[in-house]
Formats: sequence, structure tokens, C-alpha cells
Amino acid sequence: MANSGQRVVLITGCSSGIGLRIAVTLANDEKKRYHVIATMRDLKKKDKLVEAAGDAYGKTLMLLPLDVCSDESVKQCINNVKDRHIDILINNAGVGLLGPVESISIDEMKRVFETNFFGVVRMIKEVMPDMKKRRSGHIVVMSSVMGLQGVVFNDVYTASKFAMEGFCESMAVQLMKFNIRLSMIEPGPVHTEFETKMMEDVAKMEYPGVDADTVRYFKDVYLPSSIDIFEAMGQTPEDIAKCTKKVIESSSPRFRNLTNNLYTPIVALKYADETGGLSVNTFYNLLFNFGPLMHITMSILKCLTCSCLRRRTISPN
Repeated sequence: MANSGQRVVLITGCSSGIGLRIAVTLANDEKKRYHVIATMRDLKKKDKLVEAAGDAYGKTLMLLPLDVCSDESVKQCINNVKDRHIDILINNAGVGLLGPVESISIDEMKRVFETNFFGVVRMIKEVMPDMKKRRSGHIVVMSSVMGLQGVVFNDVYTASKFAMEGFCESMAVQLMKFNIRLSMIEPGPVHTEFETKMMEDVAKMEYPGVDADTVRYFKDVYLPSSIDIFEAMGQTPEDIAKCTKKVIESSSPRFRNLTNNLYTPIVALKYADETGGLSVNTFYNLLFNFGPLMHITMSILKCLTCSCLRRRTISPN
């Protein structure tokens, strides 16, 4: 139970990665300003979180089961919170999907949208009425730079993030009237066990039914380039947790929060040309015509990206 003066924070998807690190960071706040309710679909996977939380577990951090793909689970979770009072909702639960679109079934696509889009919608719908009554609250949504700029072979994942960005952009206007803030956190590549395993798995797949050229482009061109980008520009879950903490502590939180300033020029390409040709042609040339040059550039960037520069990329102005 939260102490007087503590803000109640509910976070989805806390079994690993970014969600785990946000929960631990807030629960271990030196001033003990937060009572963290960390949620996950299967509480049998709580061990990593409990170990990382240390002494905070059972004090400033508690666990609840939650499946964002289930209406019943969402309602039951929120009902288990005292007075249904949540000051800050952090929507972090998500799934990835990578590969040639011809190889992806419609059911797999629906699963991504069920979690990444409708999961967020379910959570907001459940907490929003109580926040409106109190005329206070902060909703944070873990989006992605891919919610702003499409990335080849990430078609469905990108679409789910675009949908979420549009939904939140619309909701933010209404919520302001009730003194409720809505913020998007938009990381680029983040080093997590999930991302590493997904890259390893897709590299081994055969992709039956997909033409040989597309499979070759995916495995021999896209994947090596993606690994270069991760190594040169990737952040850690700790970086994203620090950024999220800064956002919720701000007296005037921004709506959009790119966590990695190295991606600002990439996103800017999209808005520099209203026809869309600049960004599409640039990414095409980088991937298919200047692959070796990009590899060299990423290698140089990796060398130049010292810890000092990385620290500058995690703090929204």
C-alpha cells in the first residue's frame, strides 16, 4: 500500500528489459516518492525483477498479474489496486515482429496489434475514467522511433507503433482538458535479451514462399546493417528508464520524447520533403547502394560514441 505522498505507478511488461528497469529505477528512488505496481503476464517470471529490486521488493514495489490482451485481466488488475487509484500509468508491454511480410501470417500480425496497440488502448480505457474524476494523472506510452519513421522489414511492428502514435496524439488533446498528461517515449535500438534472441532466430529461419532475392536482401543486407546500427547507436534499458523517470518528474512533460538524439536527423528527413521521396530514397540508397559505406560509418560512429555522448542522448530537454 502506498504511503501518504507517494505517487502510485503501474507499469506493464516488467518481467525483463525496459519494463523491469523502469520498475526498479522508480522503486529505488532515493526520496521514496513512488509506490510501484509492476505487472507481468506470468508471475512465474518474476525472479529477475525481484532480484534486481532488492530491498525495494515488498516495500516500494509490489507485483500483480496482468495480460494486456485480456479485458478481464486488465479490469481485475486495476480493481486490485487500492481505490483504483493510479497516478502514473506506464504502458511498456509490447512484442516485436521482423522479417519479409510474405512470410508473416495474418494471425501473427493481429497478435502484434493486440499487444502493441489494443493492449495500450485497454489500459488507457480502464484508468482514464478515474483519472478524469480526480482531474489528475500521467499516462506514459513506450513507443519507438519506428512510430515516426518506417523501417524496412519491420513493416507490421512499425504499423502497430504508428497506430499507437496516432491514437495517443488524438487522446492527448482531450486529456489535457482534465489535467491529465500523456507522454510518448520513443527509443531507437535498445540492447535487450529479447532483441538479441529475435535477431538470432530470424537469421536462422528459411522463409518458405518468399522469393530468393527478398530472403537474400533480408539476411545478407538488412540484418548486418541492423546489427551495425545496434552496436553503434543502441541504448540500454537503464538509459530508457532514466529518460522515463525524467519525463514523469518534469513539471511540464513533453508529449514526444526521443531518447536518442542520434536519431533526430533520421526522423527529420521525413518532414523535410512533403512528397516523402527524400526519406524513402535515402533509406533505399543507404541499404542497397551504400551498404559498405554505411558499415564504415557505423564503425566510426561506434568509436566516437563515448560514454559522455551516450549520456547526452537520454535526457529530453
